[in-house]
Amino acid sequence: MNNTPKIQHVMEYPPADQPHGFALKMMELLVIPTFVLDCHGKVLIWNRACERLTGVEPWEVLGTADHWKGFYHEQRTTLADLVIQGRGGEPSRSSGPTARRVGPDASLRAENWCDMPRIGRRRYLAADASPIVDNEGKLMAVIETLRDVTDEKCAQVALEQLATRDGLTGLANRRCFDNTLHAEWQRALRQQQPLSLLMVDVDNFKQYNDAYGHLGGDECLQRIATAVASEMRTNDLVARYGGEEFAVILPNQALKGAAIVAERIRCRVEQLHLPNLGSARHVVTVSIGAATALAAPDNDPSQLVAAADSALYRAKHMGRNRISLPSADSDLAAAITEAVKRS
Repeated sequence: MNNTPKIQHVMEYPPADQPHGFALKMMELLVIPTFVLDCHGKVLIWNRACERLTGVEPWEVLGTADHWKGFYHEQRTTLADLVIQGRGGEPSRSSGPTARRVGPDASLRAENWCDMPRIGRRRYLAADASPIVDNEGKLMAVIETLRDVTDEKCAQVALEQLATRDGLTGLANRRCFDNTLHAEWQRALRQQQPLSLLMVDVDNFKQYNDAYGHLGGDECLQRIATAVASEMRTNDLVARYGGEEFAVILPNQALKGAAIVAERIRCRVEQLHLPNLGSARHVVTVSIGAATALAAPDNDPSQLVAAADSALYRAKHMGRNRISLPSADSDLAAAITEAVKRS
Protein backbone atom coordinates (compact mmCIF):
# COMPACT_ATOMS: atom_id res chain seq x y z
CA MET A 1 0.00 0.00 0.00
CA ASN A 2 1.36 3.40 -1.00
CA ASN A 3 1.55 5.64 2.08
CA THR A 4 3.15 8.53 0.27
CA PRO A 5 1.42 11.68 1.54
CA LYS A 6 -0.70 13.60 -0.95
CA ILE A 7 0.92 16.89 -1.90
CA GLN A 8 -1.62 19.67 -1.66
CA HIS A 9 -1.36 22.96 -3.55
CA VAL A 10 -2.63 25.59 -1.17
CA MET A 11 -3.35 29.18 -2.05
CA GLU A 12 -0.99 31.46 -0.16
CA TYR A 13 -2.98 34.60 0.55
CA PRO A 14 -1.41 37.92 1.43
CA PRO A 15 -2.34 39.13 4.91
CA ALA A 16 -6.06 39.88 5.15
CA ASP A 17 -5.41 43.50 6.09
CA GLN A 18 -3.92 44.05 2.63
CA PRO A 19 -6.45 44.85 -0.15
CA HIS A 20 -5.33 41.98 -2.39
CA GLY A 21 -5.40 39.47 0.45
CA PHE A 22 -8.91 40.51 1.46
CA ALA A 23 -10.18 40.27 -2.13
CA LEU A 24 -8.68 36.79 -2.61
CA LYS A 25 -10.14 35.55 0.66
CA MET A 26 -13.57 36.92 -0.29
CA MET A 27 -13.39 35.20 -3.68
CA GLU A 28 -12.40 31.94 -2.03
CA LEU A 29 -15.44 32.08 0.28
CA LEU A 30 -17.86 33.35 -2.36
CA VAL A 31 -21.00 31.18 -2.58
CA ILE A 32 -20.92 31.46 -6.40
CA PRO A 33 -18.74 28.77 -8.06
CA THR A 34 -15.73 30.70 -9.38
CA PHE A 35 -12.32 29.96 -10.82
CA VAL A 36 -9.58 32.22 -12.15
CA LEU A 37 -7.03 31.50 -14.87
CA ASP A 38 -3.82 33.40 -15.50
CA CYS A 39 -3.03 34.72 -18.98
CA HIS A 40 -1.55 31.32 -19.90
CA GLY A 41 -4.64 29.37 -18.91
CA LYS A 42 -3.31 28.06 -15.59
CA VAL A 43 -5.61 27.94 -12.56
CA LEU A 44 -4.94 30.64 -9.96
CA ILE A 45 -8.11 30.26 -7.89
CA TRP A 46 -10.61 27.40 -7.55
CA ASN A 47 -13.00 28.42 -4.81
CA ARG A 48 -14.92 26.22 -2.39
CA ALA A 49 -18.21 26.65 -4.22
CA CYS A 50 -16.53 25.44 -7.44
CA GLU A 51 -15.21 22.45 -5.52
CA ARG A 52 -18.74 21.63 -4.30
CA LEU A 53 -20.17 22.00 -7.81
CA THR A 54 -17.60 19.85 -9.60
CA GLY A 55 -16.31 17.48 -6.92
CA VAL A 56 -12.77 18.55 -7.89
CA GLU A 57 -10.58 19.75 -5.04
CA PRO A 58 -8.37 22.84 -5.49
CA TRP A 59 -5.09 20.94 -5.06
CA GLU A 60 -5.93 18.90 -8.18
CA VAL A 61 -6.06 21.87 -10.53
CA LEU A 62 -4.18 24.81 -9.00
CA GLY A 63 -1.19 25.70 -11.15
CA THR A 64 -2.39 23.49 -14.02
CA ALA A 65 -4.56 23.86 -17.12
CA ASP A 66 -6.67 20.86 -16.05
CA HIS A 67 -9.73 22.84 -14.98
CA TRP A 68 -11.69 21.27 -17.87
CA LYS A 69 -11.63 17.94 -15.98
CA GLY A 70 -14.26 19.27 -13.61
CA PHE A 71 -16.73 19.60 -16.48
CA TYR A 72 -15.91 17.15 -19.30
CA HIS A 73 -14.60 13.62 -19.88
CA GLU A 74 -12.36 14.82 -22.71
CA GLN A 75 -10.38 18.03 -23.04
CA ARG A 76 -12.48 20.99 -24.15
CA THR A 77 -12.11 24.71 -23.85
CA THR A 78 -14.01 26.48 -21.10
CA LEU A 79 -15.46 29.96 -21.43
CA ALA A 80 -12.44 31.42 -19.64
CA ASP A 81 -10.16 29.78 -22.23
CA LEU A 82 -12.17 31.42 -25.01
CA VAL A 83 -11.61 34.84 -23.43
CA ILE A 84 -7.87 34.18 -23.36
CA GLN A 85 -7.91 33.02 -26.97
CA GLY A 86 -9.83 36.11 -27.96
CA ARG A 87 -7.08 38.25 -26.44
CA GLY A 88 -4.29 36.61 -28.36
CA GLY A 89 -3.79 33.30 -26.59
CA GLU A 90 -3.09 30.09 -28.49
CA PRO A 91 -6.33 28.50 -29.74
CA SER A 92 -7.15 25.07 -28.32
CA ARG A 93 -7.50 22.02 -30.52
CA SER A 94 -10.70 21.00 -28.73
CA SER A 95 -14.13 22.49 -29.08
CA GLY A 96 -15.78 24.59 -26.42
CA PRO A 97 -19.12 26.15 -25.59
CA THR A 98 -20.91 28.43 -28.01
CA ALA A 99 -20.53 31.87 -26.45
CA ARG A 100 -21.82 35.36 -27.01
CA ARG A 101 -20.23 38.66 -26.09
CA VAL A 102 -21.97 40.60 -23.35
CA GLY A 103 -19.91 43.77 -23.11
CA PRO A 104 -17.17 45.91 -24.62
CA ASP A 105 -14.43 44.25 -22.52
CA ALA A 106 -14.49 40.86 -24.31
CA SER A 107 -16.65 39.29 -21.58
CA LEU A 108 -18.45 36.14 -22.71
CA ARG A 109 -21.61 34.31 -21.64
CA ALA A 110 -22.71 30.76 -22.47
CA GLU A 111 -25.01 27.95 -21.37
CA ASN A 112 -24.38 24.28 -22.10
CA TRP A 113 -24.64 20.74 -20.78
CA CYS A 114 -21.54 19.55 -18.94
CA ASP A 115 -20.65 15.92 -18.18
CA MET A 116 -19.42 16.60 -14.62
CA PRO A 117 -17.45 13.31 -14.52
CA ARG A 118 -16.45 13.56 -10.85
CA ILE A 119 -19.99 13.88 -9.51
CA GLY A 120 -21.33 11.39 -12.08
CA ARG A 121 -24.24 13.33 -13.56
CA ARG A 122 -24.73 15.89 -16.30
CA ARG A 123 -25.60 19.44 -15.31
CA TYR A 124 -26.69 22.44 -17.33
CA LEU A 125 -24.42 25.35 -16.41
CA ALA A 126 -24.65 29.05 -17.16
CA ALA A 127 -21.22 30.66 -17.26
CA ASP A 128 -19.84 34.20 -17.42
CA ALA A 129 -16.19 34.91 -18.09
CA SER A 130 -14.49 38.32 -17.92
CA PRO A 131 -10.91 39.48 -18.46
CA ILE A 132 -8.89 41.16 -15.71
CA VAL A 133 -6.48 43.70 -17.21
CA ASP A 134 -3.82 46.06 -15.84
CA ASN A 135 -3.72 49.83 -16.31
CA GLU A 136 -2.24 49.40 -19.79
CA GLY A 137 -4.99 47.02 -20.84
CA LYS A 138 -2.74 43.95 -20.76
CA LEU A 139 -4.50 40.71 -19.81
CA MET A 140 -3.56 39.52 -16.33
CA ALA A 141 -6.19 36.87 -15.68
CA VAL A 142 -9.72 35.70 -16.51
CA ILE A 143 -12.46 35.06 -13.98
CA GLU A 144 -15.29 32.63 -14.69
CA THR A 145 -18.43 32.30 -12.57
CA LEU A 146 -20.91 29.45 -12.88
CA ARG A 147 -24.57 28.79 -12.09
CA ASP A 148 -26.22 25.38 -12.04
CA VAL A 149 -29.51 25.94 -13.88
CA THR A 150 -30.30 22.28 -14.58
CA ASP A 151 -33.71 22.39 -12.92
CA GLU A 152 -34.72 25.48 -14.88
CA LYS A 153 -33.52 23.90 -18.14
CA CYS A 154 -35.44 20.68 -17.49
CA ALA A 155 -38.58 22.68 -16.70
CA GLN A 156 -38.14 24.63 -19.94
CA VAL A 157 -37.76 21.42 -21.95
CA ALA A 158 -40.86 19.97 -20.27
CA LEU A 159 -42.89 23.07 -21.13
CA GLU A 160 -41.67 22.98 -24.72
CA GLN A 161 -42.71 19.34 -24.96
CA LEU A 162 -46.15 20.18 -23.60
CA ALA A 163 -46.48 22.80 -26.32
CA THR A 164 -45.34 20.55 -29.17
CA ARG A 165 -46.15 16.95 -28.14
CA ASP A 166 -49.37 14.98 -28.15
CA GLY A 167 -50.13 13.89 -24.60
CA LEU A 168 -51.43 10.42 -25.53
CA THR A 169 -48.93 9.18 -28.12
CA GLY A 170 -45.85 11.31 -27.45
CA LEU A 171 -45.74 12.24 -31.13
CA ALA A 172 -45.65 15.80 -32.41
CA ASN A 173 -49.01 17.53 -32.05
CA ARG A 174 -50.99 19.43 -34.68
CA ARG A 175 -49.34 22.73 -33.81
CA CYS A 176 -45.87 21.24 -34.23
CA PHE A 177 -46.95 19.61 -37.51
CA ASP A 178 -48.18 22.92 -38.94
CA ASN A 179 -44.97 24.74 -37.95
CA THR A 180 -42.72 21.97 -39.25
CA LEU A 181 -44.57 21.65 -42.55
CA HIS A 182 -44.20 25.40 -43.13
CA ALA A 183 -40.48 25.28 -42.29
CA GLU A 184 -39.83 22.24 -44.49
CA TRP A 185 -41.77 23.86 -47.33
CA GLN A 186 -39.50 26.91 -47.13
CA ARG A 187 -36.43 24.69 -47.07
CA ALA A 188 -37.68 22.69 -50.08
CA LEU A 189 -38.31 25.97 -51.88
CA ARG A 190 -34.77 27.19 -51.23
CA GLN A 191 -33.07 23.90 -52.09
CA GLN A 192 -35.45 22.86 -54.88
CA GLN A 193 -36.05 19.47 -53.29
CA PRO A 194 -39.25 17.38 -53.23
CA LEU A 195 -41.37 17.29 -50.09
CA SER A 196 -43.69 14.36 -49.42
CA LEU A 197 -46.57 13.95 -47.02
CA LEU A 198 -48.45 10.88 -45.79
CA MET A 199 -51.89 11.03 -44.19
CA VAL A 200 -52.52 7.86 -42.16
CA ASP A 201 -55.99 6.98 -40.86
CA VAL A 202 -56.97 4.02 -38.66
CA ASP A 203 -59.67 1.97 -40.38
CA ASN A 204 -62.97 1.32 -38.59
CA PHE A 205 -61.69 2.91 -35.40
CA LYS A 206 -65.19 3.65 -34.09
CA GLN A 207 -65.98 -0.07 -34.05
CA TYR A 208 -62.73 -0.70 -32.17
CA ASN A 209 -63.63 1.92 -29.57
CA ASP A 210 -67.13 0.48 -29.24
CA ALA A 211 -65.73 -3.01 -28.69
CA TYR A 212 -62.81 -2.24 -26.36
CA GLY A 213 -63.73 1.08 -24.80
CA HIS A 214 -61.81 4.33 -24.78
CA LEU A 215 -58.90 2.93 -22.76
CA GLY A 216 -58.51 0.16 -25.33
CA GLY A 217 -58.76 2.75 -28.10
CA ASP A 218 -56.04 4.85 -26.47
CA GLU A 219 -53.73 1.84 -26.23
CA CYS A 220 -54.43 1.03 -29.87
CA LEU A 221 -53.44 4.55 -30.95
CA GLN A 222 -50.27 4.39 -28.85
CA ARG A 223 -49.18 1.13 -30.45
CA ILE A 224 -49.91 2.44 -33.95
CA ALA A 225 -47.98 5.63 -33.17
CA THR A 226 -44.95 3.53 -32.18
CA ALA A 227 -45.29 1.44 -35.36
CA VAL A 228 -45.45 4.50 -37.60
CA ALA A 229 -42.52 6.22 -35.85
CA SER A 230 -40.35 3.10 -36.24
CA GLU A 231 -40.27 3.57 -40.03
CA MET A 232 -38.97 7.16 -39.91
CA ARG A 233 -35.59 8.67 -40.73
CA THR A 234 -34.00 11.16 -38.34
CA ASN A 235 -35.29 14.22 -40.17
CA ASP A 236 -38.83 12.92 -40.78
CA LEU A 237 -41.70 14.02 -38.56
CA VAL A 238 -44.66 11.96 -37.37
CA ALA A 239 -47.56 13.86 -35.83
CA ARG A 240 -50.96 13.04 -34.44
CA TYR A 241 -53.04 15.09 -36.82
CA GLY A 242 -56.27 14.60 -34.93
CA GLY A 243 -58.37 11.76 -33.51
CA GLU A 244 -57.23 8.54 -35.16
CA GLU A 245 -55.37 10.29 -37.98
CA PHE A 246 -51.61 10.69 -38.23
CA ALA A 247 -49.47 12.77 -40.60
CA VAL A 248 -45.91 12.09 -41.74
CA ILE A 249 -43.63 14.75 -43.24
CA LEU A 250 -40.87 13.31 -45.44
CA PRO A 251 -38.34 16.00 -46.45
CA ASN A 252 -36.37 15.46 -49.65
CA GLN A 253 -38.38 12.34 -50.47
CA ALA A 254 -39.79 11.67 -53.94
CA LEU A 255 -43.19 10.06 -54.42
CA LYS A 256 -41.81 6.57 -55.00
CA GLY A 257 -39.83 6.70 -51.76
CA ALA A 258 -42.85 8.07 -49.90
CA ALA A 259 -45.01 5.24 -51.25
CA ILE A 260 -42.48 2.65 -50.06
CA VAL A 261 -42.53 4.18 -46.56
CA ALA A 262 -46.34 4.21 -46.63
CA GLU A 263 -46.56 0.54 -47.57
CA ARG A 264 -44.10 -0.40 -44.83
CA ILE A 265 -46.24 1.48 -42.31
CA ARG A 266 -49.37 -0.28 -43.56
CA CYS A 267 -47.73 -3.69 -43.23
CA ARG A 268 -46.27 -2.96 -39.79
CA VAL A 269 -49.65 -1.88 -38.39
CA GLU A 270 -51.37 -4.95 -39.85
CA GLN A 271 -48.69 -7.15 -38.27
CA LEU A 272 -49.53 -5.78 -34.82
CA HIS A 273 -52.54 -8.15 -35.00
CA LEU A 274 -54.72 -5.87 -32.90
CA PRO A 275 -58.13 -7.61 -33.07
CA ASN A 276 -60.93 -5.69 -34.76
CA LEU A 277 -63.96 -7.64 -35.93
CA GLY A 278 -65.19 -4.54 -37.76
CA SER A 279 -62.48 -4.88 -40.42
CA ALA A 280 -62.23 -7.29 -43.34
CA ARG A 281 -59.11 -8.98 -41.93
CA HIS A 282 -60.39 -8.85 -38.33
CA VAL A 283 -57.29 -6.87 -37.28
CA VAL A 284 -56.65 -3.14 -37.02
CA THR A 285 -55.42 -1.68 -40.32
CA VAL A 286 -54.67 1.76 -41.73
CA SER A 287 -55.33 3.54 -44.99
CA ILE A 288 -52.67 5.93 -46.24
CA GLY A 289 -52.73 8.75 -48.75
CA ALA A 290 -49.40 10.00 -50.11
CA ALA A 291 -48.53 13.12 -52.08
CA THR A 292 -45.37 14.90 -53.17
CA ALA A 293 -44.73 18.47 -54.26
CA LEU A 294 -41.80 20.44 -55.54
CA ALA A 295 -42.22 23.68 -53.63
CA ALA A 296 -42.73 26.76 -55.79
CA PRO A 297 -43.44 30.42 -54.97
CA ASP A 298 -46.90 30.24 -56.53
CA ASN A 299 -48.20 27.36 -54.33
CA ASP A 300 -48.23 26.59 -50.61
CA PRO A 301 -48.21 23.64 -48.17
CA SER A 302 -52.01 23.53 -47.93
CA GLN A 303 -52.08 22.18 -51.49
CA LEU A 304 -49.82 19.30 -50.44
CA VAL A 305 -52.11 18.54 -47.50
CA ALA A 306 -55.15 18.64 -49.79
CA ALA A 307 -53.49 16.24 -52.26
CA ALA A 308 -52.57 13.75 -49.52
CA ASP A 309 -56.07 14.04 -48.03
CA SER A 310 -57.60 13.35 -51.43
CA ALA A 311 -55.41 10.26 -51.84
CA LEU A 312 -56.42 9.08 -48.37
CA TYR A 313 -60.12 9.46 -49.22
CA ARG A 314 -59.51 7.40 -52.36
CA ALA A 315 -57.81 4.64 -50.30
CA LYS A 316 -60.87 4.52 -48.02
CA HIS A 317 -63.24 4.45 -50.97
CA MET A 318 -61.29 1.60 -52.60
CA GLY A 319 -61.74 -0.68 -49.58
CA ARG A 320 -59.29 0.50 -46.86
CA ASN A 321 -56.06 -1.16 -45.69
CA ARG A 322 -54.14 0.17 -48.67
CA ILE A 323 -52.01 3.07 -49.83
CA SER A 324 -53.14 5.53 -52.45
CA LEU A 325 -51.21 8.06 -54.49
CA PRO A 326 -52.45 10.93 -56.65
CA SER A 327 -54.72 9.41 -59.33
CA ALA A 328 -52.10 9.68 -62.08
CA ASP A 329 -49.78 7.39 -60.08
CA SER A 330 -52.20 4.62 -59.09
CA ASP A 331 -50.21 2.00 -61.02
CA LEU A 332 -47.09 2.94 -59.04
CA ALA A 333 -48.95 2.36 -55.75
CA ALA A 334 -49.99 -1.13 -56.82
CA ALA A 335 -46.46 -2.01 -57.97
CA ILE A 336 -44.91 -0.81 -54.71
CA THR A 337 -47.44 -2.74 -52.62
CA GLU A 338 -46.52 -5.94 -54.43
CA ALA A 339 -42.78 -5.23 -54.15
CA VAL A 340 -42.95 -4.60 -50.39
CA LYS A 341 -45.01 -7.76 -49.88
CA ARG A 342 -42.34 -9.80 -51.68
CA SER A 343 -39.45 -8.23 -49.74
